[in-house]
Amino acid sequence: MNRMPRLIGYALMAIAAALALAQRRGAIDSVGPVPVAALALLVGMIGVMLVFTDLMVRGLYAQIGAAKRDEGDEG
Repeated sequence: MNRMPRLIGYALMAIAAALALAQRRGAIDSVGPVPVAALALLVGMIGVMLVFTDLMVRGLYAQIGAAKRDEGDEG
């Protein structure tokens, strides 16, 4: 397993923060027909989902590995 999904999630969250900051400063109002706030929320939500999913899967694999090691020691 690599960390690429988590890094992509962090990058998406940074992009969302940059979009929100640009809207706050008045540099950008919309991206085509979509308001920037909606786009920032969507991108940030996808980023958070990627990060949390990666962390949960890594935790699950760690628990499975620990259970297999404990099972091997008993038998």
